Amino acid sequence: MELDRLNNIIDQFAIDGTAAGATPFGKGLINDSYKVTTLEKGKPEYMLQRINHLIFQDVDLLMNNIITVSNHIRQHYIQYGGTDPERHGLTFIPLKTDSNKYYTRDDQGQYWRMMLFIADSVTKSEVTPENAYKVGVSFGTFEKVLADIPVPLGETIPNFHNMEFRLKQLQEAVEKDAANRLSETSDLVNDILKDAVDMCKGERLYREGLLPKRICHCDTKVDNLLFDKNDNVLCVIDFDTVMPNFVFSDIGDFLRSAANTSCEDEPDLDKVNFNLSIFHSFIQGYLEKASAFLLPIEIENIPYATQLFPYMQAVRFLTDYLNGDTYYKISYPEHNLVRTRAQFKLYQSVKAHSVHMDAFIKECLTSHKE
Repeated sequence: MELDRLNNIIDQFAIDGTAAGATPFGKGLINDSYKVTTLEKGKPEYMLQRINHLIFQDVDLLMNNIITVSNHIRQHYIQYGGTDPERHGLTFIPLKTDSNKYYTRDDQGQYWRMMLFIADSVTKSEVTPENAYKVGVSFGTFEKVLADIPVPLGETIPNFHNMEFRLKQLQEAVEKDAANRLSETSDLVNDILKDAVDMCKGERLYREGLLPKRICHCDTKVDNLLFDKNDNVLCVIDFDTVMPNFVFSDIGDFLRSAANTSCEDEPDLDKVNFNLSIFHSFIQGYLEKASAFLLPIEIENIPYATQLFPYMQAVRFLTDYLNGDTYYKISYPEHNLVRTRAQFKLYQSVKAHSVHMDAFIKECLTSHKE
């Protein structure tokens, strides 16, 4: 991107110092990021991000959520004696012309935001039992802190983790059979739909008034934590998908990828299984923080949450395959079908461990009470 255009965007934000330049940073799949340095020594560095408004179509709602959440976390951190809040949370920079506005729109219709860059911090991508525990603690704490947020938040991506909505999309794809692929997948479609009623349990419990929606991160992965050089967690990052949802989202979404013994598109289904050691570590850490505010119905349905997300992803991959691969990027014609089978195998593996998961959760709760 041309430097003059970036400098014009940076100049709209109330940074401390004079911008010296901006260089591409990271490999984000959704938003483009640039690290911004300043001419003056001792001044902070910043992160400039282009918001993908094709995915997050209501940018005002998105940024209102993000600022509300980041301010609430900061206030909680300070209230309980935390020091250096800029290092232990996200700090967004307002516009020079409006201290209550935290994004701008350029002359090409692109949206931008700015935040402080947290120095000497790193992200991780590899999942181990040790950092799975830290992920559980961090996101359990995240939900706990936001449990009393006084301002309602909106859905940045409507129906993002709504199982009934995803199944409706699959049914529509089956009826249209746009790519003429139903005949080759009819057995798989039927196998998946056999469990459709069971997998919509969350939405039913919510309608019955038994299951609450809480403020959840909805993109729980080790990459969305910042660590210091001593491997301590500094803070949770990437608030784009923070919105009201069932806690099942933060549990199941992490375990779907982290506890898979192979990759998401593994063609050899014998390699696809559920890693119980990752489940143990994550749930132990999560319940250490979250069991204090969760309802019994939320805790007892953790095995359901763990099944839900590989099932949901299998439904989404199969829907895209039947539609002719219009949503997910593919590397070969059967890619979405391979993904579907791998995710459905993972779902079956998780389901086979339900009794063990129930027993482990009870064990965790007992240890927390002692």
